[in-house]
Amino acid sequence: MIVAERKPFDEIRNMVTGYKKVLTVGCGTCVAVCLAGGSKEVETLNAELNLAFKKDGISFGSETLERQCDMEFLAELDNRVDEFDAFLSMACGAGIQFLAERFPGKPVLPAVNTSFIGVNLDVGWYEEKCRACGQCVLAMTGGVCPVTMCAKSLFNGPCGGTNKTSCEIHADQPCAWLKIYERLSGQGRLDQILQVSPPNDWANQRPRKVIQPGYEERIKAMHS
Repeated sequence: MIVAERKPFDEIRNMVTGYKKVLTVGCGTCVAVCLAGGSKEVETLNAELNLAFKKDGISFGSETLERQCDMEFLAELDNRVDEFDAFLSMACGAGIQFLAERFPGKPVLPAVNTSFIGVNLDVGWYEEKCRACGQCVLAMTGGVCPVTMCAKSLFNGPCGGTNKTSCEIHADQPCAWLKIYERLSGQGRLDQILQVSPPNDWANQRPRKVIQPGYEERIKAMHS
């Protein structure tokens, strides 16, 4: 899932200063699961903002959508958009941009920072697992991501700085390629570590799109 963190309150306060009515919009999916932007977090932030702007006459409304990265759910705000001067979105970066696209005449302000794609280790504890690099090599690395788990994002083998099984950058971070070696060895697939992955094409940094197999013709027909 996408993991996010709420921005520092002072940064949020500076962004909303100057508006009279602001709608704080939460998202019921990823940011709700990681406790950064669901309905509870919307109400908590609004309580802090109402207290901070009590003397300034700024009011804050609240709305939590099922998803902000889906136009179907953004349509729920169509009848409320004229009530407010700006939106304060607690969604990930994708949801914030989609909200701004839906309502181009209204400022959409981000209340969270999108951190990474990760997993839930415990309540309130999340770890990055994927950097969405677009070239997945997990079949060759025993399910250990060298891009995310290696400080240098090395695709082919370890560097020379392994420090007693740990990364030379962070002592508490296990060497990713040692973990890959151990994983492949335990699976009897150590020959995979000799496979060379070609360099990733980092030059192509245009926004990427994915159309799942079986949906190509439908998508083409919709946009023809």
